[in-house]
Amino acid sequence: MIAIGSDHGGFDLKEVVIAHLKEQGIECKDLGCYDKSSCDYPIYGRAVAEAVAAGECEKGIVICTTGIGISITANKIKGVRCALCADTLTAQMTRLHNDANVLAMGGGIVGPNLAVSIVDTFLKTAFSEEEKHQRRIGLIEQD
Repeated sequence: MIAIGSDHGGFDLKEVVIAHLKEQGIECKDLGCYDKSSCDYPIYGRAVAEAVAAGECEKGIVICTTGIGISITANKIKGVRCALCADTLTAQMTRLHNDANVLAMGGGIVGPNLAVSIVDTFLKTAFSEEEKHQRRIGLIEQD
C-alpha cells in the first residue's frame, strides 16, 4: 500500500496520482488534505512519513507546491528517506542508490503527465543492494 498526502498546493496533483495508482491496481491510503482549503504541509508530510516508518505502508508520496517543505518534514521521521524528484532519472537513481521510501513532488513544478511517469519509475525501480549503497544508507541512518 502507498501512503499519499499533500497540502492545498499539491491537492490537484495528489488527486491525479491517486487516480493513476487506482488504474494500475495499486492500493493507496490518502492521508489528506481533502480539499483546496489552505492548510499546513507538515501535518500531511509527517502523516505519510509515519505510516511508512511504522510499516503500515510500503512507500509514500508527498506533494506540496514546490515539494521542498513537505520533503523536509518527511525526512525528519526516523527511517524515512524522502527524495524530491522533478524528473524520472532522479526518481530512478534515488531508488537504485538511496533506497528512498518516500517520493516528494511539487504540484506547482511538475505537470500531471510527468508526475505519473515519476511515480511509475519510483515504484517500479528496486534498490540495487550494492554494498557501497547499503553502507552509505547505514551512514545516513546513524543517530
